[in-house]
Parts: sequence; C-alpha cells; structure tokens
Amino acid sequence: MRGMDKGEKVVIIINGHGGAGKDSLCDFAGRVYRTVNVSSAEPIKEIARRYGGWQGEKDERSRKFLADLKRLFAAYNDLPLKYLMEEYKRFSESEAEILFVHIREGEEIDKFKARVELPCVTLLVQRSGVRQQWGNASDDNVENYDYDYCYNNDKELSEAEPDFRQFLAGIISDKSARK
Repeated sequence: MRGMDKGEKVVIIINGHGGAGKDSLCDFAGRVYRTVNVSSAEPIKEIARRYGGWQGEKDERSRKFLADLKRLFAAYNDLPLKYLMEEYKRFSESEAEILFVHIREGEEIDKFKARVELPCVTLLVQRSGVRQQWGNASDDNVENYDYDYCYNNDKELSEAEPDFRQFLAGIISDKSARK
C-alpha cells in the first residue's frame, strides 16, 4: 500500500469509547501515510495537569473532571476549537497527508467540520467489551452522532493493522463521502 497522491490531504475526525484502540489505528495509518494525530482535549489536559493536579489518570473521576473542564472552556472561549484550528492550519501547510482529530462531543465535531476546508470525514471506532458509560456526557454520548464511517476494532493486533489500512484506503478513495 502506498501513500496518497502528492498534495492530497484528508481530515478524519475519529471517536470511540476509551480503550477502543483509536491511537493504535492512527499508529497503523502512520506506517503508510504521513499523519498528524491531535486531540481537542489536549489544551484541557495541559491546564488540568498544571493547575488541577491531574496526573494522567483515566478513571471515572478524572474523565468527568476533564469533560467538565472542556465543556466550560468550550462555552467560555472555545479553547478546544481554537487549538484544533491552529493544528489544522499547521497540517494544511505541512507535507502530512492525514490529520486525525479526536473529538468526543457531537456539537464540537460539527463546529470543527464547519470551519475546515479540506476533505473531512467522521469515523467511529467500536470495540466489544470496552466500557461505554463513564458518568460524563462526553464519554457517554460517543455513539450519539451520525458518523460517516464506523470501524469495528475487534481483531487481534496482527490482523487489525492490515484490515484497518485497507479500510482507511477505502475512505481515502471514497471522494463522494468527502466535503
């Protein structure tokens, strides 16, 4: 499998419950394509680390803390969107081919999609047996969005990599589904 045609770029908004394997799939893509992987929660995590004492925990309490903090910043000054738009601009000017954007909330997905000019699709990653309820709206409502694509990530790692790369190639070639 080869990379994309020179100058061709795509933005993939990727979502799924914690433990669904989103980062692993992005890593698989990065072995074939020039990728950038960003999260709308990154500036929130930085604030939480610096001022909230958060140390990277992924438990229910921490996830709720981050989700609530993100919601507050989104309402107050749109920090998550501003951060993503900066990353999108960097990606647009780079040699990278795929920008993976992790966004949990449907309304935040829609805000970002409305601002990007490059082809953009949404992808839900599902995996059997992962926890789906965390006690916060960001995590608990992941599947309450109309995604362009859905990938079932239930294969063993050795099988998942070629399977996802083939799936991704289909997304890239499906120009009719792109903006």
